[in-house]
Amino acid sequence: MLALTPLLVPLATALLCVLTQARPRWQLRVSAAGALTLLLCALALLQQVQHAGVVSVVGGNWPLPFGVEFAADRLSAVMVLVAALMVNVAVLWQWSDADAAPSAPALQPLLHGLVTGAGAAFVTADLFNLYVWFEVALICSLGLLAQGGALRQLDATLKYFALNVFGTVLLLAAVGLLYAATGHLNFSALGEAMAKLDAAVALPLIGVLLLAFLIKAAAFPFFAWLPASYHTLPAPVLALFAALLTKIGVYALIRMLSDVLHPAPQLLYDALGWIAVVSMVTGVLGAAYHWDMRRILAFHSISQIGYILLAIALASRAGDAAAIFFTVHHSLVKAGLFLVVALVFRYTGHYDLRCIGGLYAARPGLGAVFLLLALALVGIPPFSGFWGKYLIVREAMAQGEYLWAAGALLVGVITLYSMMKIWLEAFWKPHPDSAWRPPAAARVTAAWLGVGALVLLTLWMGLYPDAMIRYVTDASTALRGGTP
Repeated sequence: MLALTPLLVPLATALLCVLTQARPRWQLRVSAAGALTLLLCALALLQQVQHAGVVSVVGGNWPLPFGVEFAADRLSAVMVLVAALMVNVAVLWQWSDADAAPSAPALQPLLHGLVTGAGAAFVTADLFNLYVWFEVALICSLGLLAQGGALRQLDATLKYFALNVFGTVLLLAAVGLLYAATGHLNFSALGEAMAKLDAAVALPLIGVLLLAFLIKAAAFPFFAWLPASYHTLPAPVLALFAALLTKIGVYALIRMLSDVLHPAPQLLYDALGWIAVVSMVTGVLGAAYHWDMRRILAFHSISQIGYILLAIALASRAGDAAAIFFTVHHSLVKAGLFLVVALVFRYTGHYDLRCIGGLYAARPGLGAVFLLLALALVGIPPFSGFWGKYLIVREAMAQGEYLWAAGALLVGVITLYSMMKIWLEAFWKPHPDSAWRPPAAARVTAAWLGVGALVLLTLWMGLYPDAMIRYVTDASTALRGGTP
């Protein structure tokens, strides 16, 4: 039953949050209890898949491939753990006053609804159900974007919806076409049936499916929804979005290309590699242009997704391991950075770098935490980003993809520029107002606990990478279609 907990626990928590919405304090406590329960279940699931390999449950009292299957392997388990950790951080942040989400009856149910969609997508073993859970996450994310009803929030919601609904239509079309061609939706049966199809038939079918997932992952040229919407969100919701939303699309790409539909036509891997490089370059240039810290980090999300896509495009076990490592690293580091800039906002009242400064002298601890996470994002050794990029570049060089490797290294240099821009403008330069003094910290303990957990995990991945590298290597080996 552990394979069902990523679906059942957050779903039950969302329902209980609805039932307690008339009592906000109780609702927040129920939300925290549900988030903690999910984290414990995620840890138990991780331990079980390490011993058993795959944990599977089939519902509907039907034999496979007709029953509705939920299966967790090492890839699923680590993604569920990231989701569980991040919902705990988001709920904990609500006890702070550092850009917390405005209290509303629907906030906690929507948070857990988003995690329900993500968690179920990570463990489903059925293509149609993957589509269903994508849409559950989409609906809840739209509700979170629209919370408050301000014009900028509604504008962001419309932009987010417009592009993602196109991805939804494509995904549903791809599911229908694949079912028509193979007669199966279960991942194992679908993979076996696709292997028997002629390459000329398989190419467009898989291409439509991958295009839908690229839209969900915010890859070039479908990324406009991300920087247009992220900066309107309060800090805990933004951190949850950064850790989960694009990662559902990334997870689906890994699952399809490296497992269910492997080996796909080589043309798709080549195209994905160049899309990855252009995503990296476009994202990092957008980050270098902006002055709003949230927009800078949002564009960097596009750039970092490019690294993951590049690893997937290498179509090898080493590439898959690098993709999984980088996905976990990016989820933790980017969420942490969004929360740190929320603390900057708490002390200065601005997200615009041109309106702030002098924070290192006033809050040296905050400056140190930002610097640690920024160096991890850039990929400076020995931080986690270094190991993620090293694994990707090493495999690209081993395969002779020198232009892809050069693009990854160049983007790392430009990433350093935009991170140093935040450091110099927000922390190092004097504040534009010489009379400015940071306000007293009233309720930031909960915020610091959340940031501290992410920083410690990031440092562990960087300073002691062997355990994580072994895990992702085992995860990539366990993918059913993996090749050396």
